[in-house]
Amino acid sequence: MLRISAKSPQAKEANELVQGLQKYFVTKLNDVGHALGNDSPFEAVEWERDKGIHGGGVRYEARDETLFNRASVNVSQVHYDEDETKQLSSATAISTIIHPSNPHAPSMHMHISWTQMRDGKGYWRIMGDLNPSLKNDVFKRDFEMALDRAAGEYYEKGKAQGDRYFNIPVLNRTRGVSHFYLENFNTGDFEEDRTFAFSMGKEMIDAYIGITLQALQYYTTYTQEEKELQFAYHTLYFFQVLTLDRGTTSGLLVHDQNDVGIMGSIPSHINKPLLYSWLPLMTKPQDSLLLGLLEALPEGQIVLVDEVVKKRLANAVRVHYKKYPEALSMQADSVVVPPTVDNHS
Repeated sequence: MLRISAKSPQAKEANELVQGLQKYFVTKLNDVGHALGNDSPFEAVEWERDKGIHGGGVRYEARDETLFNRASVNVSQVHYDEDETKQLSSATAISTIIHPSNPHAPSMHMHISWTQMRDGKGYWRIMGDLNPSLKNDVFKRDFEMALDRAAGEYYEKGKAQGDRYFNIPVLNRTRGVSHFYLENFNTGDFEEDRTFAFSMGKEMIDAYIGITLQALQYYTTYTQEEKELQFAYHTLYFFQVLTLDRGTTSGLLVHDQNDVGIMGSIPSHINKPLLYSWLPLMTKPQDSLLLGLLEALPEGQIVLVDEVVKKRLANAVRVHYKKYPEALSMQADSVVVPPTVDNHS
């Protein structure tokens, strides 16, 4: 599979960075699977943007169903080097979401990307959040300490923006318990910022692997009630990603060549009646979006979200925003995310 890479030196360095973080995280997750799962390693799935002319990417998907509900570590680079009509030159990213099967082990999302414009100017986006189904103050503390340690002077700003971005107004809560988000990050020193971005990624990975090992070794069993609470939380995650997350929506609107990868954050099963119960809370026209998502799901109570369903959900999002483009302003409260990087948040 031939994917043409972006030409700029900064884009090349950014690509090395995200590929390095991807390899590091996948190796760590495979080690967990070897120690505590069925030792089925993550599997690489490649995709091309416009047959590779404008780049593409590779995602590593979990195959160990004893440990992972869904897990994907995606790296992508999209560029328009030969098209001078585009303001965007390139966008390079790692986007990862891990949903363990054991409800005591929290989910985790991380996104780090470098976006470069035609004039050479660019910026980093650095996101990370811990998303538990069951309350555990120790895990929350460990993740926040890691963020604080890595972010230093930028911690309070990132925490505030993360809490705002992952807020779900109609449910009066946030998606997770610990959020960090730096948008348009550029101090003027690319090498220094690149080092900072890598350090943030590695620190989040190390903290999450430690949390996951603690959870799986200490909580070797769980109850049906705890599993049902996980289904409820996964439904909340589904709701936030597909009705509020700008990155996911932008990726789906710009093209349909990586729907399954962009939707890699969706858990395997959700509680459809619970999702339906939130319909009266939605303002217009977002009630139509939620209704479209409900119609794309299978019939039943705890329903499976497989690749076929993911494609139907992606199409429902595209249909909605093409009909109601003004509704894009109703998404998460943060700086608008350019429709360039294939996020799965």
